[in-house]
Amino acid sequence: MEEKEGTFERNTKPRLDDHPGAMSASLLTDDLILEILSRLPARSLNQFKCVSVPWRDLITDPTNRRKLPQALAGFLYMAVSNNRRIHHHFASVYGAVAPFDPALHYLRPNKDEGITQVDACNGLLLYRRYKKNKATPWIEDACHFVVCNPATGRWVELPHPPQPQEPANSRNHTTGLAFDPVVSSHFHVLCFEYNFPGAYIKGVNIYSSRAGAWSRRDSGMVEKVILCSKCVYVGGMPYVIGNLKHINGEYVLVGVDMEGKVWKTIRVPYGRSFGTIGVSQGCLHYAIASVDDNNKILVSEIALWCLKDHDSKELVLKHTASLDKLMSMTGLVYQVAEIHPDCDTIFLVQLGGDTLVSYDMRHQKVGCILNLKKHSIHKFLPYVPLFSESLAGADGH
Repeated sequence: MEEKEGTFERNTKPRLDDHPGAMSASLLTDDLILEILSRLPARSLNQFKCVSVPWRDLITDPTNRRKLPQALAGFLYMAVSNNRRIHHHFASVYGAVAPFDPALHYLRPNKDEGITQVDACNGLLLYRRYKKNKATPWIEDACHFVVCNPATGRWVELPHPPQPQEPANSRNHTTGLAFDPVVSSHFHVLCFEYNFPGAYIKGVNIYSSRAGAWSRRDSGMVEKVILCSKCVYVGGMPYVIGNLKHINGEYVLVGVDMEGKVWKTIRVPYGRSFGTIGVSQGCLHYAIASVDDNNKILVSEIALWCLKDHDSKELVLKHTASLDKLMSMTGLVYQVAEIHPDCDTIFLVQLGGDTLVSYDMRHQKVGCILNLKKHSIHKFLPYVPLFSESLAGADGH
């Protein structure tokens, strides 16, 4: 097939002889090409699969996948049936079948056990495993934590987190997973300790897979903060949205280092309106619906903010977008559910419904529309496959 103007032959290697350096580039071996591709973000890597058939085969080869960054595959979520049973589901962003059975039966070898989704971080998943006769599976002293890599089927069960210290009305509740495969195969799990009444942060219990044990730290914050979101791990620090009850109920971002020694709070725009946090392009992002004079959420206007400097406490506005187009198409109301890890796209969930929609903030375009199961719990865990065999502490599983 002859090349046409503005196109290239997709069944052969790309022509490189039309620009300087063509001779040296054409002599690159597959190993060198892989080394170059491994340094690209997942979004660019996905685009390079369209260069040619040989490049596509090189990138999608199962052996090479361990060396290359992976793109967002979809979202894990749960739904509750009429008999109050929890069902696990996967919403694929590409419309393909789930890359694994989201029920993960091997995590609960006993029939009287159930699991609930807690967190996801860079390919690893965190679950609570509990006895089905327990009335409160979300309480840590009634369950085990399990960390798994569904791409390899390897998993490890953590020891019980320590009991909260005095007073007796303290509890562990908000829990997050911290893992960066570029840095190490080891991971951390953080259980924030609350003090009741008031539910203010009292401290944090941190599990280290390297040490194989839990450690505890008192809260290093002066403010009284109630945590009210999932954890997001970026730049070596987990972040959670919290609420300052003693300052007109304003929301802040709470960060703590992996040793529980350094704590910080970051003020967010429209502080009295609840937002969504996520990691995108290696930076912490925050999406929020704007508010009017009466502090009511204007669902038709969304703003996306970014913490570009990990040492900073200032969020920088990246995009604002109107959702009038989407709402006029569907006649439905949506709220921000998640943020895409590789681009300025947010995912919106239909209020009281069963639809998840992607929205490109940069180009103001509606993307894929994902159908959810009925009675879904609107907590979504983004899943990016990790094909590395190593999972610290998972020997024998």
